[in-house]
Amino acid sequence: MNGCGNEFAIFDARELGNPLVLEHDKIIAISDPATGDGCDQLLAIEQPVSPNSDIFMRIWNSKGNEVGACGNGTRCVAWLIMEETGRDKILIDTKAGTLIATRAGEHMVTVDMGKPKLDWEEIPLEERMDTRGIDLQIGPIDAPVLALPGAVNMGNPHAVFFVDDVEKTAVETLGSMLEFHPLFPEQANIGFAQILSKTEIRLRVWEREAGLTKACGTGACAALVAASRRGFTERKAKIIVDGGELEIEWRKSDDHVLMSGPIKLEFTGDVPL
Repeated sequence: MNGCGNEFAIFDARELGNPLVLEHDKIIAISDPATGDGCDQLLAIEQPVSPNSDIFMRIWNSKGNEVGACGNGTRCVAWLIMEETGRDKILIDTKAGTLIATRAGEHMVTVDMGKPKLDWEEIPLEERMDTRGIDLQIGPIDAPVLALPGAVNMGNPHAVFFVDDVEKTAVETLGSMLEFHPLFPEQANIGFAQILSKTEIRLRVWEREAGLTKACGTGACAALVAASRRGFTERKAKIIVDGGELEIEWRKSDDHVLMSGPIKLEFTGDVPL
């Protein structure tokens, strides 16, 4: 499946009764289009761990490491379970917490990503600083190429730089370098956001251990939160990514971040494990 261009291989492992175990080299082989189906991340649908939830979703990146959150993957899995059950609302357990997903159209899903974590220890950062614009810059002190990214944790750590023209920004070069900056003890997803208006952002994201992808759901959420905190946008905006568009709202009533966007079922089949 794909969510706004974000590619996923999704395994239904509910009949196993136990967590799906995949070796690193197998995950890498499946993720690589040269040796497998090719995808940004692998997801497993497992039995729920909370009494009121419908499923547990396990997530691995293309390097074979398990991660805590994936917004677009959550929307894809939610659609599968909605189609299976005929319901318009489901609860999904993840390592980052339980998420609520609702149907927003025929092939549209909204997921409540919960409250963003904004304290420096929650990102996490190596040292205390204001996460609205952390002390990180690239280039000369008096004329930096990049500076003062907003830091947000949406189940995984993000640093969002605001740039004048994202198409002219060396996303792959800068992202691969900044992902491993000592300021991020757990590495970080690096976003490059261009503010088009108070309600529109152009975004590209270098995902940690995955590289540049066509979309990043948690990255879109982080970009909206970071932009809103700086007064660049309203609390609701359209996020334009390489694979399409997402609608993100940082709801004022409870501080939850809602992400809405399209999903697509590309094909189903079997793969030898």
